[in-house]
This record gives sequence, structure tokens and C-alpha cells, in this order.
Amino acid sequence: MAIECTAYRDDKGGLHPTPERATLADLASVLGRVGEEGGMTAGVAKLIFEKREDIERVFAEHDHMLAAAAGDAGASGEVITLKGAG
Repeated sequence: MAIECTAYRDDKGGLHPTPERATLADLASVLGRVGEEGGMTAGVAKLIFEKREDIERVFAEHDHMLAAAAGDAGASGEVITLKGAG
């Protein structure tokens, strides 16, 4: 007898039982092969998923620094140009 079930599709069309597993598959796809024979890809994807909040904060800070360096009026902070940087 057929029964209804909920599944989550990743970008490649694979079905997964949870949103987390579908997202991990997408992250692994974006990362490509990590490590010898790609054996580390799933672990790295899971680590990124688990550390998402910290990673997003780091990128937000990076974007803020770039905006401040470009003279964006909405960005505040002191920008000091280092010799040889660039």
C-alpha cells in the first residue's frame, strides 16, 4: 500500500528525509571534493552547517570592513591602510 511521506529535495534532485540532510547535500555539492578522494566533503559541510551563525557573523564583519574601506556612509569604523597591503 502506498503512503504519503515528506521529503526534501536538494539542488541535484536527490530526496532527503530532513531539511538538514538536503542542505548538507547542497553544501557538499558547493564545496566539491575536499580531501583525498573527496572523503572529507560531508564532514566539512556538516561543520559549516553547525557553525553557520559564526560564519555568517565573520562574513558580515568582512562586508562591513569592505564597505568602510570603500567610503560607504552607512559603515562606521576606522580604516588604517597598511604598507604593502592590497
